[in-house]
Amino acid sequence: MTAKPKVLVTGASGLIGQLVITRLGDCYAFSGLSRRPLDGIPYTQASITDADAVSAACAGTDMVLHLAAETQDYDDWDKVVGSTMGGTLNVLRAAQEAGVKRVVLASAGSTMLGYQFDPASVYAQLADNKLQRMPAEARMILHTDPARPADFYSVGKLFGEHAGRLFSDRYGLSVLVIRVGAVLPDDKPTIVRELPGYLSHRDLVSIIDKTLSAPMHLRYDIFHAVSNNARRWRDIDHSRRVLGWEPMDSSDTFDPDTLG
Repeated sequence: MTAKPKVLVTGASGLIGQLVITRLGDCYAFSGLSRRPLDGIPYTQASITDADAVSAACAGTDMVLHLAAETQDYDDWDKVVGSTMGGTLNVLRAAQEAGVKRVVLASAGSTMLGYQFDPASVYAQLADNKLQRMPAEARMILHTDPARPADFYSVGKLFGEHAGRLFSDRYGLSVLVIRVGAVLPDDKPTIVRELPGYLSHRDLVSIIDKTLSAPMHLRYDIFHAVSNNARRWRDIDHSRRVLGWEPMDSSDTFDPDTLG
């Protein structure tokens, strides 16, 4: 029997970490790094800003799923620099030094949400409920289009994307970036503006599985992760083509009249 790949999950006690560990435990041998205690897997209780703890947690692992970031104060620059940016650098350095094969970086769909800032744009109209579906003639935003971050948090995520590119180019580390859409605690939108970028729990876990299991010759790439929503304006064809990922869910099942 082939041994399951050993995967360290940073931020393992959070929503995404728990979804992945619970639903993919049959496929991967998970360990965790978290500021809070964990049940069911080996773990290191520490902050992502503790470089020594991160280094120790990476030892002996095949891959790292990096989820940890500053998620409470999106516009607190000091926290973003210390946790989101500094923590990601700690992970990349530790992974490279430990001989880890791949790092999957959880970036954010909000790295592109600046496209909604123009109220006349089709992207803003979709978010504001002035349009109920992406017009066929409108241009989808590609993963190769210039990033337009919505807040300091998103700038921190873009730092991670670029740092990952450097570690891939310089050290040969496989770094796959997922620009995660709107993942909600109850798996359903609470406001209309979440409908375009909604990413169901099932679709989230699926694309993480696809990136962890992708061929190792895939050295660096960026993937938009959004469910198959009629209002979606971020292109996912690249994710489909390269990873074979196909979202199964859609925000179309939710009534916008019941949302804030």
